[in-house]
Amino acid sequence: MSESNDNWEKEAIKAIALAGIKEQRRSRRWGIFFKLLGFAYLLLFIIILSSNNINETSGITQKHTAIIKLAGGIMPGEPAGADSIIEGLQDAFRNKNATGIILEINSPGGTPVQAGMIYNEINRLRKLNSDKPIYAVITDICASGGYYVASATEQIFANKSSLIGSIGVRLSSFGFTGTMEKLGIERRQLTAGENKAMLDPFSPRNEKAETHMTTLLASTHKQFIDDVKAGRGSRLKNDPTLFSGLIWNGEQSIELGLIDDLGSSAYVAREIIGQNKIVDYTYQPDLFERFTRGVSKTMINLIYTDQLQHWL
Repeated sequence: MSESNDNWEKEAIKAIALAGIKEQRRSRRWGIFFKLLGFAYLLLFIIILSSNNINETSGITQKHTAIIKLAGGIMPGEPAGADSIIEGLQDAFRNKNATGIILEINSPGGTPVQAGMIYNEINRLRKLNSDKPIYAVITDICASGGYYVASATEQIFANKSSLIGSIGVRLSSFGFTGTMEKLGIERRQLTAGENKAMLDPFSPRNEKAETHMTTLLASTHKQFIDDVKAGRGSRLKNDPTLFSGLIWNGEQSIELGLIDDLGSSAYVAREIIGQNKIVDYTYQPDLFERFTRGVSKTMINLIYTDQLQHWL
């Protein structure tokens, strides 16, 4: 009798435990389901908003001045990168009610490729739309690749204290060989291709590699100079320091022919283009794009944190 009672109790406890496990599993499945359902609704809502995100500039029927703001480093994937700036320029040139365009620049420069892409696109759009002028207006700084872009426009305006110029190309590196010797550190590096690791900061200086890179920089510098001269023409003064990498303020830049006059975006819109109304055509990612970028960054951070915790 006692043995049968024990078996019954064991079976009852086992049944209760199994029922609890099943209930936990069921609750977990429903929890995952509702989370996925909520995420799907949120994603659908964002997609609907994005699909209804009509380009506000396309529906403007009043005559106006279009402005595209190029701010920051001219780098791929950045707000001042070629893709974003070119999209804004194309929208502005496409709208028949935009009687003139201002490219407002506040940039220390960027990569030659990105700046060159914007430069070439401005020239292409100008040829296709000869009746629609485009001007560059410099705010705080327009150096290096920023000036490269500005030189493609019809005229350049700036503030008297704006910093302008730095027409040059550079490649920066470091040398740690002396420090390594003092610390007793040995460099061990394997390569396939004798020049694959040229300019490696942990290796001794290589005269052959430096000569090659200096030639490469000189060639890129010449491309920069040729495009600036093509854009500015005879307005540039014959000054040997013009393409040396020096930088000047707005007043000095007028004397050198780097810019045409002093003036803000409002001044150019009102006095040069003749349209006080200014409409911003600067490219802005839509809600869905911003959401996906945010999710991507969050996932990267989560993966990085997980890996960091793993290694620690």
